[in-house]
Amino acid sequence: MLTRRSTRQELLAAIHTVAQPLEESGRMQQTKQLMQHGDCSVFEHCANVAYVSCVLFMKLHIDADWEELIRGALLHDYFLYDWHKKEDCHPAHPVYHPTLALKNARMDYELSAKEEDIILHHMFPLTVLPPKSREAWMVCLADKICAVMETFGKVCVRQ
Repeated sequence: MLTRRSTRQELLAAIHTVAQPLEESGRMQQTKQLMQHGDCSVFEHCANVAYVSCVLFMKLHIDADWEELIRGALLHDYFLYDWHKKEDCHPAHPVYHPTLALKNARMDYELSAKEEDIILHHMFPLTVLPPKSREAWMVCLADKICAVMETFGKVCVRQ
């Protein structure tokens, strides 16, 4: 898989490799139709978060469980509704959606404990409990970086 010295192309290929089975089963295709921030779909946002998470690990010279990191990042916003529409959105979306994303991901995929941690705790500190793994901490940080960049029209990565 990846190492701390992997190239951008190797990283994009790894994300694609992990995303492909998720796209072929479950409801991942729906995330391509739902908008997240700016003109970025939920799927693009999650791919951006996976990319930035991996880059952060590489820049900090920290090893990670790359596959679990990427899968968790790709599934962290698997809530499957348009949060921009009041009739579709839970009133406490920022706090509620990690729980729903985890529920949906469990219905569609087998998850490791680390992947569950990533999904459930990515909105810390809005969620009470902090992440337990370094992969979950990095997704939590990358999610905030990507949200700001996407909101202001900056592209993290387009595949």
